[in-house]
Amino acid sequence: MTPEEEAEFKRRQKARNLVVAGTLLFFVALFYMITVARLGSQ
Repeated sequence: MTPEEEAEFKRRQKARNLVVAGTLLFFVALFYMITVARLGSQ
């Protein structure tokens, strides 16, 4: 693999990791808000 190909691969991998981390953070926040709403209504 040439240095240019390796740099492109790492760039794509970093972008993919950021998307996965963002999605995970979204779901954690969503479950937290649902839990707070359910406990607040009791």
